[in-house]
Amino acid sequence: MKIQKSLKLAVNILLHSKLRSWLTIIGIVIGVAAIVAIVSIGEGAQVSVNERLGGLGADIVTISPGFQRATGNFRGFGDGEGSATTSQKNLTNKDIQTIKSVNNILFVNGIVSGRADTSYLAETASLSIQGVDPLAWSNMITTGLSSGRYLNSGDTNMIVIGSRVAASTFKQSLVVNRDITIEGKPFKIVGILESSGNGDNIIYMPIDQARDILNKSTDYYDSISFKVADASQVDAVVNETTQRLMISRQLLGKTQDFSITSAQAIQEQIQSVTQTFTIFLGAIAAVSLLVGAVGIANTMFTSVLEKTKEIGIMKAIGAKNRDIMAIFMLNSALVGFAGGVMGILLGIGISTLLPQFLGGIAGLGRGGITTVVPLSLVIEAILISVLLGMLAGAIPAYRASKLKPVDALRYE
Repeated sequence: MKIQKSLKLAVNILLHSKLRSWLTIIGIVIGVAAIVAIVSIGEGAQVSVNERLGGLGADIVTISPGFQRATGNFRGFGDGEGSATTSQKNLTNKDIQTIKSVNNILFVNGIVSGRADTSYLAETASLSIQGVDPLAWSNMITTGLSSGRYLNSGDTNMIVIGSRVAASTFKQSLVVNRDITIEGKPFKIVGILESSGNGDNIIYMPIDQARDILNKSTDYYDSISFKVADASQVDAVVNETTQRLMISRQLLGKTQDFSITSAQAIQEQIQSVTQTFTIFLGAIAAVSLLVGAVGIANTMFTSVLEKTKEIGIMKAIGAKNRDIMAIFMLNSALVGFAGGVMGILLGIGISTLLPQFLGGIAGLGRGGITTVVPLSLVIEAILISVLLGMLAGAIPAYRASKLKPVDALRYE
């Protein structure tokens, strides 16, 4: 019997048992939809993390005082003990010089940060201030400018502001060349950064003026960041920097009192956690696929019983065992295929609408959560559905193929 004839008979069986077929298909639809929705949301979460951390730069490393448990497990970070120190030792100019002595480091930027009262047109707001080395900062920042320029060496009373500071802090938006007052001192805006999700609420200024406004010592840094010449060498540079800082800070044999983090290491950790979580949820959702497979097997056994006489007639006129088996295997494959296609469509709908709904509740807006449906996921979902359907229908199809014509024709 030709495959076209077998396929036609399989479709007829599917169409002549609509209610039972649809109930069976629904079991597959639910399982596939759940898996597609979970995986696409997980993929979207990874893309969002990559975009946000990508704005920090894969070649940028940050050092901060105090050793945190979370950084003890980063590859190449710290001594791996994972215990926090009881006291913190400030970062100083000596640490800056130690870092500059490490090979493959292009720029080193000492940073002081805090909050200061900022006034504009009789309005006052408490905003985040970050004092930076203008030369190093302008070569390390990954956020583009929407207008104006970056800070230059020798700038006095000049600032660059984040996009949100410019757009929504005061009733009237801030623009380049506008003067504002910070802790009673006038500053001119020379640049406004593009929105990036990183630094949108910060005012950047030369570090000496930031120390004056924030009342911080000249030999004090809240953090130090540096740019590595080759992003692929970040781990090696971090290890060497850690060793040199341990020596210069006289920490040999003691617990590390500083933390080194990079966007690359954070990205790897978050990706690992996200992937594990997605696989876990996907495995739970896959249980419903197994339930759907049981439903297909049950439907196929019923179909074999209903078509027993027809099987006997086909065998009596020359149909072979493989022909009968092909008909029922194709029938079960069609059930899996139909369930897979509808499940994919439902899963895409859920993965699109659910994040928008949750984002609205969380106040993130429509762009707060991203979903991604890879083409490979769609293809795999269809193939798994068809394969699952065929596996579930294999035993009923085999039993149908082994029926003897005489016994089948006698069946009531």
